Amino acid sequence: MTANYAIALHGGAGVDPARDYREVEEHLAELIARCADKMGTGLSAIDAVEWAVAELEASGLYVAGRGSAPNDRGFVECDAAIMDGASGKAGGVCALQDIASPVRAARLVLDQTPFLLLAGEGARQFALNNGCASVGDPAAHYRLPVGVEADDLSQLDPGLVHGTIGAVALDGNGRLAAATSTGGLLGKQAGRVGDTPITGIGNWADSRVAISCTGIGESFIQAGGARDVTARMAYGGEMLEQAAAGMLNAVAAKGGDGGLICLDQTGRCVMRYNSPGMKRAFARSGEAAIVAIL
Repeated sequence: MTANYAIALHGGAGVDPARDYREVEEHLAELIARCADKMGTGLSAIDAVEWAVAELEASGLYVAGRGSAPNDRGFVECDAAIMDGASGKAGGVCALQDIASPVRAARLVLDQTPFLLLAGEGARQFALNNGCASVGDPAAHYRLPVGVEADDLSQLDPGLVHGTIGAVALDGNGRLAAATSTGGLLGKQAGRVGDTPITGIGNWADSRVAISCTGIGESFIQAGGARDVTARMAYGGEMLEQAAAGMLNAVAAKGGDGGLICLDQTGRCVMRYNSPGMKRAFARSGEAAIVAIL
């Protein structure tokens, strides 16, 4: 079976041009090829974004999953969200501790509850009760992602170091989906939650567009995030590129930086950022994959 598909990935917009990201570039190239193989044989959009983000989490190369850094109290808290554009259903988790795959927990919220977001200990217990793997030894499990050094964790302004991962996909049946996951700002205050797990801000999918955001979450929330992009298209008549740029301009006006990946129902992809770079990859049926960082 050959399906007409498109899928885009990002590994965060917190890029320092002076650092070496060759390992990340190689990983994205390998992963986007595997995504293309799976979607080419009919994998659904919602399953594709969950699988891709879980792989990004497990790699430890990005500020999410294994690559999440401890907060100011010394423990890791993760956020994630996933949305199925075909059904309009979404799920998210925030301030989640010691669950190996936060995006898997978010998918369970989507599939098994009437809720959009579970937080903290309640989210952790829900994930464990529904078969999510726990992190047995946090000290052994978590690692600094590529491009992050130990000195970064002691910065006076942790907002200078951030990262998120995400995926958006269009499957052969015309269905869109999006998933996003993060460990948040490095050295963040315990309990801090950004835009990632908030449906409509850091993550969104409907019948026309799927979006995953990365950057300073507070600024994305103030700027309206992913739903601002869809509103600019629906009510302002803007094209996807123009709408994405407008939302990022609003993020910058709120003092933030970052980026987003967007995919519409025709397979058109926009990967835009206002930071020094964004780790990103894209594949579409019948075309060579694209991988870029700077």
